[in-house]
Amino acid sequence: QVQLEESGGGSVRAGDSLRLSCAASGRALNSYIMAWFLQAPGKEREFVAGITWSGKSPYYADSVEGRFTISRDNSKNVVYLKVNSLTLEDTATYYCAAENYSSDYEYTEAADFGSWGQGTQLTVST
Repeated sequence: QVQLEESGGGSVRAGDSLRLSCAASGRALNSYIMAWFLQAPGKEREFVAGITWSGKSPYYADSVEGRFTISRDNSKNVVYLKVNSLTLEDTATYYCAAENYSSDYEYTEAADFGSWGQGTQLTVST
């Protein structure tokens, strides 16, 4: 289990872009599958994007593929989420998650991940 801290959120206009960051401490992220989730007020947490420890085979929710890009820098223990062409429906708290899996299965459920950050808020306005 690692400690995660998200940053980079803020208030932006529709159509803008941001890069969210997730910094890890306590353990290196080597062999960890990393993911981003979002949670709107009063709603359940939902999957956004995931990436394996090698950086290969990133995977995305259908709603964000083509607009969002997940990447990682293992030497810095940082995972990023580049968010483009933002719309009002992207407004949410974005959470970073991690789990040490031995396979490259595309985990997408919140229950699959044992380590979580406290989230960074993204607000999109017209």
